[in-house]
Amino acid sequence: MSRVVLSLGSNLGDREANLAAAVEAIEPDAVSDIYETLPWGGDDEQPAYYNLTAIASDPAKGPDEWLELAQDLEIDAGRVRDPDRPYGPRTLDVDLIAAWDDDGRPVHRAEPRLELPHPHAHLRAFVLVPWYAIDREAELPGRGRVRELLRGEGLSADARALRRLHPIWSRHHE
Repeated sequence: MSRVVLSLGSNLGDREANLAAAVEAIEPDAVSDIYETLPWGGDDEQPAYYNLTAIASDPAKGPDEWLELAQDLEIDAGRVRDPDRPYGPRTLDVDLIAAWDDDGRPVHRAEPRLELPHPHAHLRAFVLVPWYAIDREAELPGRGRVRELLRGEGLSADARALRRLHPIWSRHHE
């Protein structure tokens, strides 16, 4: 696999430190600033999230390896999954948004364990805004250019509450 887009979020504990530790482990090619957002998914009785988007590449990793890394990072951060609150608070959430193979073709998966591209990414400003900030030509496979998706009517209400924090985390590898 040549490239993945990951969305990272945290709304429990030291949100910035949770994200920084995950970014350090991922070693991305590009990572956005942190954006503060309202909770997504109708579970509003929880603190605001810090979110960022990262673009990473590793020819040795396929979708399953990226998913395993994402889940390991969540566990390391102390995430506990509550089946009664699928969109509940968490120390760290790492989602695979999209992936491309070595030839630059989008990876499509529709399995219970992993769906690519992410089925809700086109509706989530907390994914699209930071992604667009680090890749102005970004395209979500099957949905279109991110810049156009940001103008879409179906975009969640979190777009109105998205707030870019001062650049507390912004790194680009050479």
